[in-house]
Amino acid sequence: MDKSLSEMSNEELWQLFPIIISEHKDCWKNYYAEEYINLQDALKGDIIRINHIGSTAIPNLLAKPTIDILLEIKDNTDISNLIDVLGYMRYIYSFQPSKPAPHMMYMKGYTPQGFEERVYHLHVRYSGDWDELYFRDYLLTHPDVAREYGMLKLKLQEIYKHDRDGYTQAKSDFIKEVTNRARKELI
Repeated sequence: MDKSLSEMSNEELWQLFPIIISEHKDCWKNYYAEEYINLQDALKGDIIRINHIGSTAIPNLLAKPTIDILLEIKDNTDISNLIDVLGYMRYIYSFQPSKPAPHMMYMKGYTPQGFEERVYHLHVRYSGDWDELYFRDYLLTHPDVAREYGMLKLKLQEIYKHDRDGYTQAKSDFIKEVTNRARKELI
């Protein structure tokens, strides 16, 4: 009998869902646009703004083929209803105990057989001043830094192919440095 995703250990999940870095694909902007509409339709009055973040939002950047979306919701959003609606949309809630509220993480496109064609990470937060937007915007305006980031990710993929936490942690210093530069430049 196959295990469900919730029954798998991190090590089993990391084997099933390795770090994959690919060339940029034009279809990613379309995947985001379609999911944007789906979220707008499903969550109606709870949304403040939705942004395509992460590497798939940067043209020509090497990326994991995962569409990262930052969904900012109103303070009075009914969280139980939000969880139900996103579950109906096939999003899997991922508890984030190390990240302070209001950070909810949802994933879509993960199956016990591996990745689907379209994979999404939905970061749900209340309205705020989010680092991910500064990082994205800086990479959009500094293609040389975007290339450097792509090369770093390619190198880290070789080391952390089956260790998502290690991969994420290994990128963090670069991301923090660029985000700090972006905040100084873009504010």
